[in-house]
Amino acid sequence: MGCCQSKPKDLTLTDIGKDAETKGGRRNSYSKDPTNLPTTRTDAPSAQAPSGPQKRVHALYDYNARTEDDLSFKKGDILILLDQTEENEDWWYAQHTDPKYNNQQMEGYVPRNYVALEDTLESQDWFFGKVTRKEAERNLLVKENPVGVFLIRESETCPGSYVLSIHDHDQTKQAPDCVKHYKMRNMDDGGVYIAARRPFRNIMELVEHYKLAADGLCRALSSPCPRAAPVMVDLSRETKDAWEIDRSTLQLMDRLGAGQFGEVWKGKWNKTTFVAVKTLKPGTMSKEAFLAEAQIMKQCRHDKLVRLYAVCSKEEPIYIVTELLKDSLLNYLREGDGRFLKFPDMVDYAGQIASGMAYLERNKLIHRDLAARNVLIGDNGTVKVADFGLAKIIEDDEYTPSSSGTRFPIKWTAPEAAMYLRFTIKSDVWSYGILLVELTTHGQVPYPGMNNREVLEQVPKGYRMPKPADCSVHMYEIMLQCWDRKEEQRPTFEYLECFFDDYFVSTEPKYKESS
Repeated sequence: MGCCQSKPKDLTLTDIGKDAETKGGRRNSYSKDPTNLPTTRTDAPSAQAPSGPQKRVHALYDYNARTEDDLSFKKGDILILLDQTEENEDWWYAQHTDPKYNNQQMEGYVPRNYVALEDTLESQDWFFGKVTRKEAERNLLVKENPVGVFLIRESETCPGSYVLSIHDHDQTKQAPDCVKHYKMRNMDDGGVYIAARRPFRNIMELVEHYKLAADGLCRALSSPCPRAAPVMVDLSRETKDAWEIDRSTLQLMDRLGAGQFGEVWKGKWNKTTFVAVKTLKPGTMSKEAFLAEAQIMKQCRHDKLVRLYAVCSKEEPIYIVTELLKDSLLNYLREGDGRFLKFPDMVDYAGQIASGMAYLERNKLIHRDLAARNVLIGDNGTVKVADFGLAKIIEDDEYTPSSSGTRFPIKWTAPEAAMYLRFTIKSDVWSYGILLVELTTHGQVPYPGMNNREVLEQVPKGYRMPKPADCSVHMYEIMLQCWDRKEEQRPTFEYLECFFDDYFVSTEPKYKESS
């Protein structure tokens, strides 16, 4: 089976972060021409007389200011955009228009991904932008969502076109809750239609019509699909570049777990923002080595990678501050609702993890410790790859540790890495195959009944784990490809992402009908 997507170009480190327009990502299409309007703050961007009409933005989510320079606002508020310069692409300077804010701060910085230009597609509650079919279904099929809930997304296969996705209920199926997808067709005059007999001047008009009646669709549209606020790019505008923060700004609250290199805590930064804080045991690594690796982590932006916000490295223990998710995939599989995880969800998780790893692959980075314990799970079945801080920029396509005392988890490690300390993206692919075993066995330790020495002896001789009971033949074939003795014969993460995204369409098209 071939890959459904062409391979993106490799990015340099300066490009990392501009690849944010990934699956599930949201990027608004704004002009980059600054709109400089008079302000009353002396520390605000330089003010000049406006040369054109004021630009207004629509607040997509609630936002509570995290610093004195931020501006709080509520979903639905309209703000005047005062500064939209390219240098501040993640944070823009804006002003309230509603008099109800007269007794509060009226101007300040707002996160770009929380607002959209007024009266554009991006400002509509039902527009989800560049999300995949799979992401759309994941959002719509949340059990709290009634039938008729809908969203509109950009087409994956036809750039410039859009798709209407609706939560439906079909009592004739064993799994009645489903999502119906309707492709919109564009007209030469700028109009759009789903059925040729019923054209509309624009998408807004189309939505309003189908709210009144199904008119050929599976059902009438009820309400936009709810969505959580996006992950913040930074803790604040100040930490975008100055991301060494004072540890006194962090409050450690609840210990979430502990591992070989330290502990993980739920914390709060600046008394405003919940974060995860990883504390590294003293002597784990040098400050210089840590900062070099953290610099890479900070620049990595992908919705399937855990976001690094800041570090505290001036004294030990070193702190790593990241976005907060609710649990590790391993704990979820063993002790949480993951104990009852169905095969379609296993496939979905496999695709999400492959998507995050494909980003590292494109940027010539390696993980070296890919396992369910280093994948975190959030709301609505979202999973993200974590702890890729030990990844290195690949030189000559491999990374060989200089220390003979390097420690690594044998049962997840490729033979060439375990025996010769040669880590590449292909050794990550091997580990991914082991992670698939964890998924399909609900967190069981790989190679049951074998100790590390036996694994080191038997795997190079050709031993491979048998197919797990809850694993399909097709997924097991992928596992075996990941465990190919020849590194160059193992699949790429780009291929694995495509494989699992299209799994039920091209591999087992009848599975969902019978499940």
